[in-house]
Amino acid sequence: MPVLATLARVYVDDLDVALPTFVELAGEQPRLRFTYRDLELASVGGYLLLAGSEEALAPYRDTHATTIVESIEQVLRITEQHGEEILDGPNEVPTGSNLTVRHPGGAIIEYVQFHATARATLG
Repeated sequence: MPVLATLARVYVDDLDVALPTFVELAGEQPRLRFTYRDLELASVGGYLLLAGSEEALAPYRDTHATTIVESIEQVLRITEQHGEEILDGPNEVPTGSNLTVRHPGGAIIEYVQFHATARATLG
């Protein structure tokens, strides 16, 4: 199963305040910026910034990373084979479809299969 990219999640109070630092660190402008539920998100370099109130961020804080994959179906097959716990999804999201999995040992990863427009931002 090809992993196309893995993004470190960074939880912030205000996206507009946080972005300039991460733009300078990454040396590039955000590739994606969108809203999802009560959150604002932006991907810049290897970071996925998630901004919102404490209440809005609370359900997402335990997720360690976001991994962009070629196929959500492949992730589902692998999780079935290994008896991993699907916490959420598959869901339609602004960038395609996603699935959140708790892996053995406790790591929680969000997997996203980008639609064509979002995938073009990977370069």
